[in-house]
Amino acid sequence: MKTMLVTGATSGIGKAFTLHAARQGYHVIACGRNEEALAELASESNITTAKFDLTDPEATRTAIAPLQFDIAVLNAGNCEYVDVDKFEPDMFRRVFEINFFGIIHSVDALLPKLKKGDQLVIVDSMARLIPFTRTEAYGASKAAVHYFTKSLDVDLAEKGIIVQSVSPGFVETPLTDKNDFDMPMKITAEEAAKAMLDGIEKQKKSLFFPTGFGWIMRTLHNLPAGIQRWLSLKMRQQQ
Repeated sequence: MKTMLVTGATSGIGKAFTLHAARQGYHVIACGRNEEALAELASESNITTAKFDLTDPEATRTAIAPLQFDIAVLNAGNCEYVDVDKFEPDMFRRVFEINFFGIIHSVDALLPKLKKGDQLVIVDSMARLIPFTRTEAYGASKAAVHYFTKSLDVDLAEKGIIVQSVSPGFVETPLTDKNDFDMPMKITAEEAAKAMLDGIEKQKKSLFFPTGFGWIMRTLHNLPAGIQRWLSLKMRQQQ
């Protein structure tokens, strides 16, 4: 039985993925801060838990040090939207602290334990592909995560460690439930979990889901910057 370590496992995609992977026969180490949610996950077969705060590098190292795993899925994240009329630099720090530095702290703790054949899966977002309105903090953090992942893939290649990036579109979670705008091609967290596990098992270097939305977003990303800006302005006017 292979073991997966999953951060951000107590809600949203992380929770759905943890449950799906466990039911598919993986042993899952569910990581998070919510003690009640972790206890609920621990009641399921094939799931054990680890409680720690990813924004605390020392706590992250201490918690991960004794754990053994074959696949690490770094999924924890948060989203806050920018109001340019009430600009808040501290909000950018909050978003980057969990979305980017939470990944950095995790990788710092994981690197000494990774061995040939292990998989390191890092979740970013399709939001990094287009300059959406009000997403200066979230989109920038996810773009940073993606670049970090692809660069890390180059540096870990000679060690035989498989690094995979995951870029979800709109997924029905407590986080997206707060959104007050249309979310095209939105899928359930359970659908996202199935797509993610399938891509991990196939060792795809880059995962996008839902598939159709992924093709659309990557096409838009390859358009000239002026057209991207025009489309983003149109979307802003509709909100």
